[in-house]
Amino acid sequence: MYSDTATVFDVRPSSEFVETTYIREITNRALDYIKIGFPVHFSGPAGVGKTTLALHLAAKLGNPTVLIGGNHEFNSSDLIGGLYGYHKKYVKDNFIRSVLKTDERLTQQWVDNQLTIACKYGLTLVYDEFTRSRPEANNVLLSVLEEKILYLSTAHSGENYIKVHPSFVAIFTSNPAEYAGVYRSQDALRDRMVTLELGNFDEETEIQIARAKSHLGLEDVRRVVNLLRRVREAKSDKLTPTVRASIIISKILNLKGEHADASNPMFGQICMDVILPEVPKEEREIVKRVINEVARTYY
Repeated sequence: MYSDTATVFDVRPSSEFVETTYIREITNRALDYIKIGFPVHFSGPAGVGKTTLALHLAAKLGNPTVLIGGNHEFNSSDLIGGLYGYHKKYVKDNFIRSVLKTDERLTQQWVDNQLTIACKYGLTLVYDEFTRSRPEANNVLLSVLEEKILYLSTAHSGENYIKVHPSFVAIFTSNPAEYAGVYRSQDALRDRMVTLELGNFDEETEIQIARAKSHLGLEDVRRVVNLLRRVREAKSDKLTPTVRASIIISKILNLKGEHADASNPMFGQICMDVILPEVPKEEREIVKRVINEVARTYY
């Protein structure tokens, strides 16, 4: 049914997915926007769960899903399709023994890519980090999201457009424009979607995520998350370290059978190893001091 070039899969809720009040509220808002016909765009820095939320939303919708990852080498044919490979036809006609007729033809075959497959069959499209693709490659999305028409290449052997299936849904994610390898998307494209800007999770959500991923005891996870949040407050960039740091530290502690305790020198060393590489050199002494102070005060 689907082209071999398109990866189509059924997204199912993960047993490790944490759905707190914070997550549920974002999900319900996104579902409301989709129900009235608008694509949803999760925007925010790395580590705030954009892709996980997009896939969770796709699972809630229940349709087969096509996943595309943004790529600066993309052009429009990488989204809609193009001519791939060759088909060879050879005919030998020797009906009359003294007369030999041959007909040999070599033609390329049109193959639909992910966007065309999603539009044609009404699938959910998750376009992850779409701003890593050049804006001109994404121009094809303008008519898809507004007029519900997908224009195809002139190389297509049939019609030069298809009508988008009513069940088609698009979910986008992107990093801030100042990130390396990210293009500024067209105003016209952003105007066609509802953008939900994400930041760090609230404390309870971060605790539940780190605990679900690491299986460390609740009190130890709470201490790790508390320390990370104090480090953020002391830095100029309040968004780092992200929840990933909480997960890594908690996983290591669980692996080693250790506790988030000031009397445990390994805990302090793990925190330094995980946190400091994400901190500008001019702020590292401040962060070290915060880690030591928080450990002494609370643990």
